[in-house]
Amino acid sequence: MEKVKQEYTLNGLDCGNCAQKIEHEIAGMKGIEACSVNFATSTLTVKVDQNSGEDIPSKIKKKVTEIEPHVNVTLKEGTKQAPSAGDGRFKKTVARLAAGTVLGAAGFLLPGGTAAEWLLFFLAYLIIGGDVVLRAVKNIFRGRVFDEHFLMTIATLGAFIIQQYPEGVAVMLFYQIGELFQGAAVSRSRKSISDLMDIRPDYANLQTEGGTVKVSPDEVKAGDGIIVKPGEKVPLDGKVRAGKSLVDTSALTGESVPREAAPGEEVLSGFVNKNGVLEVEVDKEYSESTVSKILDLVQNASSRKAKTENFITKFAKYYTPFVVIVALLLAFVPPLIISGAMLSDWVYRALVFLVISCPCALVVSIPLGFFGGIGAASKAGILVKGGNYLEALNDVKYAVFDKTGTLTKGEFAVVKLSPAGPVKEDELLEYAALAEHFSGHPIAESIREAYGKEVQADRIKDYSETAGFGVRAVVDGAVILAGNAKLMKKAGIQYQEEGEIGTVVYVAAGDTFIGSIVIADEIKEDAKRAISALKKAGIKKTVMLTGDAKETGEAVGAELSIDEVHAELLPQHKVDRIEAFDKQKLPKEKLLFAGDGINDTPVLARADIGVAMGGLGSDAAVEAADIVIMTDQPSKIAEAINIAKRTRTIVWQNIIFALGVKGVFLILGAFGIATMWEAVFSDVGVTLLAVLNAMRVLKVKEM
Repeated sequence: MEKVKQEYTLNGLDCGNCAQKIEHEIAGMKGIEACSVNFATSTLTVKVDQNSGEDIPSKIKKKVTEIEPHVNVTLKEGTKQAPSAGDGRFKKTVARLAAGTVLGAAGFLLPGGTAAEWLLFFLAYLIIGGDVVLRAVKNIFRGRVFDEHFLMTIATLGAFIIQQYPEGVAVMLFYQIGELFQGAAVSRSRKSISDLMDIRPDYANLQTEGGTVKVSPDEVKAGDGIIVKPGEKVPLDGKVRAGKSLVDTSALTGESVPREAAPGEEVLSGFVNKNGVLEVEVDKEYSESTVSKILDLVQNASSRKAKTENFITKFAKYYTPFVVIVALLLAFVPPLIISGAMLSDWVYRALVFLVISCPCALVVSIPLGFFGGIGAASKAGILVKGGNYLEALNDVKYAVFDKTGTLTKGEFAVVKLSPAGPVKEDELLEYAALAEHFSGHPIAESIREAYGKEVQADRIKDYSETAGFGVRAVVDGAVILAGNAKLMKKAGIQYQEEGEIGTVVYVAAGDTFIGSIVIADEIKEDAKRAISALKKAGIKKTVMLTGDAKETGEAVGAELSIDEVHAELLPQHKVDRIEAFDKQKLPKEKLLFAGDGINDTPVLARADIGVAMGGLGSDAAVEAADIVIMTDQPSKIAEAINIAKRTRTIVWQNIIFALGVKGVFLILGAFGIATMWEAVFSDVGVTLLAVLNAMRVLKVKEM
């Protein structure tokens, strides 16, 4: 069974409840393996069985039209999205509402109780709210009764039945106006989010034999050459072949200071070229490029919903039928048991109660709140893979760090050579460089860099590397060992312990110790600030785990004021330490681990929240981590926690505000104090205010 992912744009989708219906209905269709609707980006994503023989795009369009006739479905292809038809629909709706309002005003001027008055009001009602009534009727036949269209239809037709014609028309008018404003607010919120992620390149200047041709980034292959002119976005990842320029990396990293790009330097898609012309050799196709991965991560983040979102979805599902039953009881029970109670009076109260009950404010604003938080984090150079991880950041109490490449730069340099016996410094360095020739570890790179000569690979035989110990290689027929003290002890070699602080590589030839090499790693500029900011954010304990020597680890830990340091750990021992901390924490507390995303993959997976540092160039980091810090700055973790707390605050403000206002108006409606006018405010007005409040999440505060 071959599964294919398809994405559709849902133009005109401005109702969170409708998004849930579409997701539920399409998930049950034949040939659909999985389905999710991202309300914040108006995107429908499905996994399709290619062998089902079904015409999936046609079936999806038909189903969406049944549920929401005004929503236009287009299959996403390439990098462009179909243009929205929202503006045309907005103008038509305004014209229709204006015509209905004129008729309603004419009816209001006629004498009461006449057939002409009823006819004008009814015509005005049909022009203003006919589409709402039609949708409600269609949904009833499809088995979907309890939605906002049903509630408004029952309430306004009920007003006609009890001869409150002006109120029936006016309530439908203000409902429709409120829906227009709500749609505009949702669109504005979406635009703000999309502006934050406006890194998608429109074109690439491809170099061909006939000159430079402007093409879609999808058409460029790895190995092709492209030209990036001043002011243009770098469309694909690659290396600079010629030219020199400053590039703006803020869209990807959140950093405002431009970076220099020169021949041999790597540039990533999404960077903006500031001044010079760059000739770039592409090393990844668009689908594998940084900008494509980031867009995919951010746009699909809402498929991993936070607990608050899931709670609201379930709440709305049971809440609406419950209030409909209560409204029926409110309409017909009091006239039966209360002496002198008028049926028309209690029916009116029940209708008001129904209008108030619509849960739109919660269903619309909460997904926008979480998506806004994810967008704000992205603008700061922090990729959060889902609302669930954003919410979990609020409960982090243990922050555990890898050392190399996370708290330190991972840019090692040889600072001391200590040869033993008759071996000279350059011989010691040569043996070490040969032994480390095939290793990709930063320490090995620093030794090769210090050696500075081309290594004759044909001298090396039988190379092997043991994680947490070092390397073994046969060089010119002799066994060379290069690694830490544990490797020497394991091989039974007598060695002279190095007293200087740093990472020590002990080297042996055969059974003889020939010297040691001290390599130092510089602490990142913002590492100390990162630990301090985390403690201010409420972190109970900061921990550093490292495979380095105890002296080195403790020296770094002391300089950064880290609470606990565990050194000389193998990868599996790091997992053991994480599990030990996991047992210490309370059930609701979360443990965060930050590492480089490659060597620490098991630990990233085991922690409650895995954070990959500097993951832009690392496929493993993007895959393994829940959060990716694109700037390689540990201080961004505290910033992510602050964004998460701000998001949670705004989301709960909306929940309390919406439920509080509705609760008050439901009681007022039941006691006959609130009228239809207040009911419309408590529905549409609260929704509008909640959406506008959710947009505040997008404002990123500098630390």
